[in-house]
Amino acid sequence: MLLKTIISVSALVLFAFAGEAATTPTYTAQTTTLQPALPGALQGVGIDQRLNQSIPLNLVFKDELGRAVPLSTYFHGKPVLLALVYYRCPMLCTRILNGVVDSLNTISFTPGKDFEVLSVSFDPKDTPELAAAKKKTYLASYKRAGPQNGWHFLTGDSASIKALTEAVGFHYKYDPATQQFAHASGIMLLTPNGRLSRYFYGVEYKPRDVRLGLVEASNNKIGNAVDEVLLFCYHYDAATGKYGAVAMNAERVGGAAFLLLAGSCLLLLWRRERRTSRQTLRRAG
Repeated sequence: MLLKTIISVSALVLFAFAGEAATTPTYTAQTTTLQPALPGALQGVGIDQRLNQSIPLNLVFKDELGRAVPLSTYFHGKPVLLALVYYRCPMLCTRILNGVVDSLNTISFTPGKDFEVLSVSFDPKDTPELAAAKKKTYLASYKRAGPQNGWHFLTGDSASIKALTEAVGFHYKYDPATQQFAHASGIMLLTPNGRLSRYFYGVEYKPRDVRLGLVEASNNKIGNAVDEVLLFCYHYDAATGKYGAVAMNAERVGGAAFLLLAGSCLLLLWRRERRTSRQTLRRAG
């Protein structure tokens, strides 16, 4: 009896842990995160939520055709989904954009018609040619017609990039040794007049939450702060296809949390079974 109960509860705990790990936190979820200690290279890297703050719409970037355009070009009565990435990123930025297109493929709203999508590179070395190649890739992944004029891939100089990233609370670092950026993953929703309305962390964005966020942003509503569950892109090893110590530490912390939870459940069950056995023996005596 005890063995069957232990196996059942262990399976239940494992299922719950796996389900939680596979779910990307959004503004509707309340989460508690066990964060490993970050190495020095990641100190100061992250995303601060600056809800209701306006971004400078006069900043000038280049679109995928190389044309200089102010950000105000994309704020004209519609909400805006903003993804800060860099186009030569070896892994995480691709997953961010994959998460965006997966969500857009599910919701009923159409980029260009109902809202705008801005993918802005924070690497001043990225070029309009790289931006155009990225746009071609993601337009091919979008399952419906219409986003050609609604999903924009921008590049810019250091001054414009710094002003935009500081305005939205996006902090990152460049590592000359690896020629990569340390950065966190997430996207933002902005109102038609350029105020920050919602933050979504991670690399997967629930379509229902994105849709509701777009509806709120279109009505100039500002959401609540969400818990930060951050993924960091740093020292990705293309040869092994793995991340460095930070990701491994996060996995160890998650594994330790599961073992602690499972062990606690098993201990409680054992104590309960022991009390039941003693009570049975007393009644029999």
